Amino acid sequence: MNQYLNCELCPNLCRVNRTERRGICRQSDQVKIAWAGLHRGEEPPITGVHGSGMIFFTGCPLHCPYCQNRQISGSDGMDVGLIVTVWELADIMLSLERDGACTLNLVTGTHFIPSIIDALDIAKREGFSLPVVWNSSGYERVEALSLIDDYIDIYLLDCKTLSSSTASRFCGRAEYASVILPVLDAVKAWHPVTDLEKMKGTLLRHLVFPGEIASTIEFLRVFAQRYKDNFYLSLMTQFVPPKGEPGFPPISDEDYDLLVDTLEDLGIDDGFMQDPGDDDILWIPDFTRDVPFPSSFADADPYFLSLKHR
Repeated sequence: MNQYLNCELCPNLCRVNRTERRGICRQSDQVKIAWAGLHRGEEPPITGVHGSGMIFFTGCPLHCPYCQNRQISGSDGMDVGLIVTVWELADIMLSLERDGACTLNLVTGTHFIPSIIDALDIAKREGFSLPVVWNSSGYERVEALSLIDDYIDIYLLDCKTLSSSTASRFCGRAEYASVILPVLDAVKAWHPVTDLEKMKGTLLRHLVFPGEIASTIEFLRVFAQRYKDNFYLSLMTQFVPPKGEPGFPPISDEDYDLLVDTLEDLGIDDGFMQDPGDDDILWIPDFTRDVPFPSSFADADPYFLSLKHR
């Protein structure tokens, strides 16, 4: 069955025939990728020595108003990306492994799940062996995610918020808050143990939105109650709006200290926390370039470049 004919791959359930027109994800049934290469800006276990082998797919089921990847998510109307066959996608996966990637990192692939499965099957027949990371906003449909679960070693999921009002403001869809918990419960059932040294389990990301510290505290309480024994947490505090959007003040020292105290009080000690005092480069990727990120962070995959410039 062609799952693109009446598409129900994401929670939007737009049921569009994507062989004829684009869905809410703003993509057809043809796989389109914006960039592939080694990226050294992910959490350390996923990045390894040389970087994570990332494939950024174009389109997105969500259209967050402050998305850093809005060039490729479709939020700003740009049509960036390269259409590839499933065989070419498999060859990109194999090329990333030859590049020395620590992991294969599939970024926002929800709306291309059937094609990604076909590509992984082809690549595995050719010797592909990297751990596979599913890098997602968390806005998933459990029934669709279950199709690819057998291929996934690490879930790198966002839990943006559990508040419908915060979701409405920052995620573009209030229903995000009701969708995310069933997704996390399913992933917990499928992968109850996280051992990042063995490249298995779930790493849950949460970004503190400006002015929404109470929403974050509520998320942390739920995380402690339901997931802390199963998932690692990556708590991020450096919100960066895309170019052209008004800036927000950085997290205050008081709010940061409150987060640290809350983590301690709740016994959440497995994972990573971003320090607002870090001298990290604050940047927005430019996917019109061969390397969208600062050179210290990324290297384009040569095979992807050969396809892009053919």
